[in-house]
Amino acid sequence: MTLLAPLIAGIAAAIAIPALVILYFLKLKRRDVEVSTTLLWKKAIEDLQANAPFQKLRNNILLILQLIALCAAIFALAQPEVKSNSLGGGRHVIVIDRSGSMSATDGGADSKPGGVTRLEAAKKKALEFVHTMREPGLLDERGDEAMVVAFDVIADRLANFTSNKAELRRAIESIEPTDAPTSFVAAFQTARAFARVTLAEDKGLITSGGATIHLFSDGRLPDLEQLGQSKDLAITAEDKIVFYPVGSPDTWNVGITGMRAERAFEEPGKLSIFVGVMNSAKEPRTVDVELRIDSRVDAIKQVTIPAARLTESTTGDEAGGIRASNKLVTSSSGVVFDMVRPQGGVFTVVVRPPEGDALAADNNGYLVVPPAKRLTVALVTDGNLFLREVLDGLPLQKLDVWSPAEAQERFKDGATPAGYDVFVLDGWLPKIRGADGKEVPGLPPGRFLVFNALSSPPLGLIDQGPGEATTVINYDRGHPALRNISFDGLTVNPSRKCSIPPRSGVRSLAEGISGPLIVEATDVGTRALIVTFDTLNSNWPFDAGFVLYTAQGLTYLGSSSGETGALVLRPGQTVEQTLPPGAANARVGLPDSSRKDLLVSAEGRVVYGPLPKVGIYTISWEGAAGGTDTLAEGRVRRIVTANLLDPYESEVAAVKADDLKSLMPSNISTGQLQAGTRRLWPWFLLLALAFVLIEWFVYNRKVVV
Repeated sequence: MTLLAPLIAGIAAAIAIPALVILYFLKLKRRDVEVSTTLLWKKAIEDLQANAPFQKLRNNILLILQLIALCAAIFALAQPEVKSNSLGGGRHVIVIDRSGSMSATDGGADSKPGGVTRLEAAKKKALEFVHTMREPGLLDERGDEAMVVAFDVIADRLANFTSNKAELRRAIESIEPTDAPTSFVAAFQTARAFARVTLAEDKGLITSGGATIHLFSDGRLPDLEQLGQSKDLAITAEDKIVFYPVGSPDTWNVGITGMRAERAFEEPGKLSIFVGVMNSAKEPRTVDVELRIDSRVDAIKQVTIPAARLTESTTGDEAGGIRASNKLVTSSSGVVFDMVRPQGGVFTVVVRPPEGDALAADNNGYLVVPPAKRLTVALVTDGNLFLREVLDGLPLQKLDVWSPAEAQERFKDGATPAGYDVFVLDGWLPKIRGADGKEVPGLPPGRFLVFNALSSPPLGLIDQGPGEATTVINYDRGHPALRNISFDGLTVNPSRKCSIPPRSGVRSLAEGISGPLIVEATDVGTRALIVTFDTLNSNWPFDAGFVLYTAQGLTYLGSSSGETGALVLRPGQTVEQTLPPGAANARVGLPDSSRKDLLVSAEGRVVYGPLPKVGIYTISWEGAAGGTDTLAEGRVRRIVTANLLDPYESEVAAVKADDLKSLMPSNISTGQLQAGTRRLWPWFLLLALAFVLIEWFVYNRKVVV
């Protein structure tokens, strides 16, 4: 307990208490009075006025009550305060992580897998925090207020600022786990938007920190570095953050982190399923990998994954020194299932992990493989013999060659010619209507392999003219179109100076000095691989990588052609599909066997998301079927799969509080509720008033001991 004004209270006590006691020492100086009867004595001896000092102090309940009331009033004058686990009248933002790693089962007191999940532990801590909040009372109208935010790749505000604890508890208890990745940036932006208070001043608006952000998480926040990369996201001294860690840093996991299906280009009936498996344990783990085709077990293979290893790293501490720490580097291995299967199907891969595995979401993977077919391709060129020779040598079902003038007639009014899986465009793009209504070079709906042409934004690049001579500085080795290709000997002179517009559906696959050399452009109905430079101004046509890129690019684009669109997604993403004309009564079946109705737009589009869990989602409707759709029970069905396939989420070892603090500013505290203060003087005034009322009651009853 702390006294804010002890000196004032001491002076008041030194004056008031002796004065009260002295009043009870005073006695009457009595005078002789003759009375006719002793019945009048009682009236004569009443102490009506103290006019003689120093009578003997007697036990008097009135004195005791008056002393207690006086002491309580003097103590209130000293303004006593006590520490509490909640900030009286404070504003708080409760931020709870619900991402994939929060489903790890090491959230119990013993931190061993198989118990409660981290999300359950985080919700329990959040409920305990709500319990400590001060509610508005008779003597303190403010109390504490809090709001609730749950986040994974997106942030949801579940409760606005309120002091209603029942409402806050309902919001916290309603949080369900997802298998989506983590994005703390989204949660931080949402929390800070409501945490900061804007005050109106004469000369403008002043924004200041007005709430404390309470983060309940395992600390696996991959985008923390983004908080310091821009002024809008920087954590400042006004941002008060309290971190409540859940989970154990020693928890390990085995899971699927990679999965793809490939058909041999020359023999499409030959199918290979590639599965990558990760291990974050410090010991090697042997697991069984099971392949199922349409729910039937087809093959089982065993794989041993090496142990994860520790690497030493250094970080700066709060004192400006260097602190050494060990970082866990996971290991991985894989298996390949080869088969002859011209028909398609739904492929499920199941990993049987050993005991102690903490996360179940990454033990299953799903793929929808379409039936084998040779591609139908249309080439638009003004005479590129290299590209024509490459396409003539590939085992295509059909290859049509058009001049740019012929192609423009076929792409009239921005419509894509029917009957082709992929269009190869060499130095030419069809005319489409831009946002201003004018015709510009662009990409209509369809699949395109583009050489030496730049489409206009937003599904394109910003052309800045000729660029410098360059080589490939960096490229995405894991992309299906660039796999097994070496760009070490590639030289381009001149290149094309260009840049990717912000918030567009374009991402760079290969970078040069002047900008991207190869990009992928994707939106709802369009997917394109674009080579930004003229291949004739490079030595690429003489390299085997040019043939391999063309073949792999066609396979990659052709495998997602037709009405099906993108059928392989991740939790947190949104599925968008175009249904055949006349489709009605659409709905989606979820992995937990529940169903939800879908709204079909005038263009036949249906949208559902973000996808919460790993599993198979079935879109069904009444009407005509697309090229790869199936018919069952009178309804057309289309399968969409969602897989975790996220090494960061699968590496479930919780981040230590000190390690997280090293990545964030020093104004972040960890592990405990922030200590606040409670004012006690109103309660002491209330106590003084109560004893004054008791003393008044006793005096009027003439009760004296």
